[in-house]
Amino acid sequence: MEAHNGLSAKIVEEEGFKAVWASGLSISTSLGLRDRNEVSWTQVIDVLEYMADSINIPILVDGDTGHGDFNNVRRFVKKLGQRNIGGVCFEDKQFPKTNSFLGENQELASIPEFTGKIKAAIDTREHDDFCIIARTEALISGLGMSEALKRAEAYHAAGADAILVHSKKSTADEISGFMREWDNRCPIVIVPTKYFDTPVSLFEDIGISTVIWANHNLRSAITSMRETTRQIYRDKSIKAAEGNIASLAEVFSLVNMDEIDAAEKKYSA
Repeated sequence: MEAHNGLSAKIVEEEGFKAVWASGLSISTSLGLRDRNEVSWTQVIDVLEYMADSINIPILVDGDTGHGDFNNVRRFVKKLGQRNIGGVCFEDKQFPKTNSFLGENQELASIPEFTGKIKAAIDTREHDDFCIIARTEALISGLGMSEALKRAEAYHAAGADAILVHSKKSTADEISGFMREWDNRCPIVIVPTKYFDTPVSLFEDIGISTVIWANHNLRSAITSMRETTRQIYRDKSIKAAEGNIASLAEVFSLVNMDEIDAAEKKYSA
C-alpha cells in the first residue's frame, strides 16, 4: 500500500498491510513537485528516513529510472541499504521519466542499458533479501506484448528478483495475456491503478505475486484536505468540520506520544 511520508506509512502499517510502497508520484506530489525526476534522490532518501523510523514493516521504494545511469543506481541502492529499506523497483524509461499515465509512446532505455542498471544494483546490495524489481513500460509505451516479454526475460536473466509489468488499460486483459506467455518464470508484480475494478481473486488465479495499490493514500488525502478546507472557508467556522476529521488523540497516538511521557519519567531529574 502506498505511503509518502512517516504519517501515511504508519497508517498503512496500523491497518494491517505487510509492506509499504514508497511511491515516486506520491512523494513528488506531496513536496509540490511533478513526477518527472524533479525530486532528487537525496530528497527521496530524506523522506524514506522518516518512513523507516515510523514503522516496522518493509518498504519497497519506487526508484524511477534509477535517478541517472548505473552509477546513480549504485549510490541509491547503497543509501537504501544503509537505511534498512526492503527493496527498490527500477523502470526502463529514459531519464528524466514521465508518469506512465501521461502522454503516449514514451521512450524506453535500451535493453543493454537497463540490464546494466539491474546488474549494478545487484552487485551493490549488501544482503540478498534486499529485493530488486525490474519494471517494464513496454505495454504502457505501446510497444506490444512481444517487446514486453522480451524485456521481462532479459531483466529476469540479468538477475532481477521480480518483474513489474505495467498497463494502463481499463481491464486486466493485457496482464492476463502476459501471464499466459510468461509461464511463471519469476514473480510478477502489478499496479492495477487503471483496471481497478478487477477482483483480486483474478490476480491470484493467473499467478500474480504482488499487487501494489500505488497512489490511493495521496489521492484520498487530497480529497479530504480539499473538502475540509472548502467547508471551513465557506462556513467561517470549524464546527461542522470537527466531526469529519481525526481527533487530536489519534494524532498523538500515531506519533507515540505516550512513549515520550514514559521516557520523561524515566530519564528526567
